[in-house]
Amino acid sequence: AAAKRKRDAPAPRPKKRAKGAPSAPETDAEPGPAGAEYSIPPPVSQGKWKNKERVLIFSSRGINFRTRHLMQDLRTLMPHSKADTKMDRKDQLFVINEVCEMKNCNKCIFFEAKKKQDLYMWLSNTPQGPSAKFLVQNVHTLAELKMTGNCLRGSRPLLSFDPTFDKEPHYALLKELFIQIFSTPQYHPKSQPFVDHVFTFTITDERIWFRNYQIIEEDASLVEIGPRFVLNLIKIFQGSFGGPTLYENPHYQSPNMHRRLIRLSVAAKFREKQQVKEVQKIKKKGSKVLIEEDPTEVVFETPAEEKPVEIQLVKPESKPIVKDKKKPRKIQRKKQKKLFRTEA
Repeated sequence: AAAKRKRDAPAPRPKKRAKGAPSAPETDAEPGPAGAEYSIPPPVSQGKWKNKERVLIFSSRGINFRTRHLMQDLRTLMPHSKADTKMDRKDQLFVINEVCEMKNCNKCIFFEAKKKQDLYMWLSNTPQGPSAKFLVQNVHTLAELKMTGNCLRGSRPLLSFDPTFDKEPHYALLKELFIQIFSTPQYHPKSQPFVDHVFTFTITDERIWFRNYQIIEEDASLVEIGPRFVLNLIKIFQGSFGGPTLYENPHYQSPNMHRRLIRLSVAAKFREKQQVKEVQKIKKKGSKVLIEEDPTEVVFETPAEEKPVEIQLVKPESKPIVKDKKKPRKIQRKKQKKLFRTEA
């Protein structure tokens, strides 16, 4: 029963609820047609975060602007990632395991720059291993105008893999490494309960092609978001950033060797041009081959009449050199004017 209160007296305050006591479920005032009550479902993020995967994404010193933007794009797409300052190039790679331990991370993506033009990517499961080293090629970032797609920040992606990943053992190991690194853990505090984009890993030309597409709800078509890059596998190690080699790519060619072959091909073309010029000079200087006279060439020749030789004993008269044809006429006119004046 409702408590009675005196006239012009303030209403009694509701009693405070204890901290641990559960609150009564909120129900709508107006029941439905069948008498059922509507209730708001709890959010998805209330679940327990069990798979506590944390990925450390950082790089060495000496990277260019494109690598820096690529690293920032990966941090944006992966809510379970952490950042750190750039590592000095003089330090050894096994120091990264200690950095991951201090940051409380069990996975790592490390970008290593060499010669200010070559970019290498390390994917590692710290501190036990395994780890894989890739050469990164054809990097395109989110900021490029060709990437017209968009997705929610922090949403969980779908991972799509090429069927070749299940056929060979080293690709199967890389597939498991990609799943653990790039997939956002369920019920992560920074993640969103939506699936609106997909990461694709395709194997073509002995390389792994990474693409990120937006899923459009209307017709389930795909629009590329970015970033995009190509991973050329170098080696797979048993430990984290080192250890025994489990697999070495026989099709891999280092960028130094590639640039050397390009220089050798250019030098070979130049040498070939010089040899052609020398051969042409030798042909010009060489003695001409004498061809025997053809007797039929004289058939149509008609002998010319012989003229008597005349010897001129008198020197021919030299003709006067007239520079200006109008000048003698002017002189005659002046003489005529003088005569006319004298007569007058």
